[in-house]
Amino acid sequence: MVRGLYTSGWSMLALNKKMDVLTNNLANVNTSGYKKDTVVLEGFPRLLAERLHDNTDGIAGGVPVGELSFSNDVGEVHTYFNQGTLLKTNNSLDISIKDEGRAFFTIAVPNAGQLYTRDGSFKLNAGGQLVTGEGYYVLGENGIIQLNGNDFVVTEDGTIIQDGQIIDRLLITQFQNPDSLRKNGENLFAASPNSAVEAFSGVILQNHLEQSNADAIREMVDMISLMRSYEANQRVINAIDDTLGKAVNEVGRV
Repeated sequence: MVRGLYTSGWSMLALNKKMDVLTNNLANVNTSGYKKDTVVLEGFPRLLAERLHDNTDGIAGGVPVGELSFSNDVGEVHTYFNQGTLLKTNNSLDISIKDEGRAFFTIAVPNAGQLYTRDGSFKLNAGGQLVTGEGYYVLGENGIIQLNGNDFVVTEDGTIIQDGQIIDRLLITQFQNPDSLRKNGENLFAASPNSAVEAFSGVILQNHLEQSNADAIREMVDMISLMRSYEANQRVINAIDDTLGKAVNEVGRV
């Protein structure tokens, strides 16, 4: 009976984590280039449970009570890298990548080196340099991109042309296995030792902005389903608690 308390309680902890991820997805449905997450649950390994501090033959120690399984636990948080909808804008600083979701803009971040993003809602800082909304430099193949105003053209291969001259070419990093990337906050990703780079095979679109790949309706449906699972575990805990209460207060008087 007590095992049921542990099983339901542990499941509620896993569902709490899943709720956090769903809430974050909903909060970013309007964030350009955002990639949604999902929690992958896995079976929790069976453990040998013991009663602690039992006195056996005058010696305090644990007494085995059998195997115990905590049902499900959080296995991993998986990120979906499929491309979001491309929205046409009238802003020359809005740039998007059209591909299978493996290519990223390369960003220079202080104390972090090169990070990667799909968010192409860029700006020009006071010095005329191309930056992200947070002020981090967008890198070209020759380093920081210096422009003279926002009247420029970006070709499909990422070449930036202004006043008839080639300024630079966007440094696009394409990964063979984007699942190896890890979220670093501020809509940025960090590469891992398992991240393998390959040649860019997509196209660059100026005056377009990639939308979040999180669907608000789908996230709300998943949230309702999760709440029902959470409430079911609560009812199990309440039922076991009531039974234990009767065992202590009523059976004990017999």
